[in-house]
Amino acid sequence: MESGHRQITTLEGYFHSSGNIVDTDGVACHFDETRNVHEVAMQSPNAIDALGALAQEHRLALFRLLVQAGQQGMSAGSLADALSVPNSSLSFHLAHLNRAGLIGQRRDGRSLIYTANYNAMNELVGYLMENCCGGVDCSPAASPKPERKSA
Repeated sequence: MESGHRQITTLEGYFHSSGNIVDTDGVACHFDETRNVHEVAMQSPNAIDALGALAQEHRLALFRLLVQAGQQGMSAGSLADALSVPNSSLSFHLAHLNRAGLIGQRRDGRSLIYTANYNAMNELVGYLMENCCGGVDCSPAASPKPERKSA
């Protein structure tokens, strides 16, 4: 162990507003709770499954519709009506999105209600944006306004 550093084997300190644990002497221990305790980042095979499931026109439209519906979700019949997709095709597409983990379903009486899995969606976007643009801001630069020439 380097001189000047000591290992903390218990949580003898407290959490500082920075997210680090600071021991009783005020020494930061550089502990990132989200990274060190419960990192649940999407892995490449899951990202491939999710992107593959979305790489079809009806499934992409279906997923976007469920995202817009919010946590209340939509019944299979409402989805079929909104997308003008036959029930058999809808069932196939819903199963594909469900296997990819992008949607969930619950029973409400005799109806199946489908909802977007927002955690999976956010993990996918996070996976795609991880280490984005070599650390440079990825947002598109504002387009300069064309110069007006006076007559």
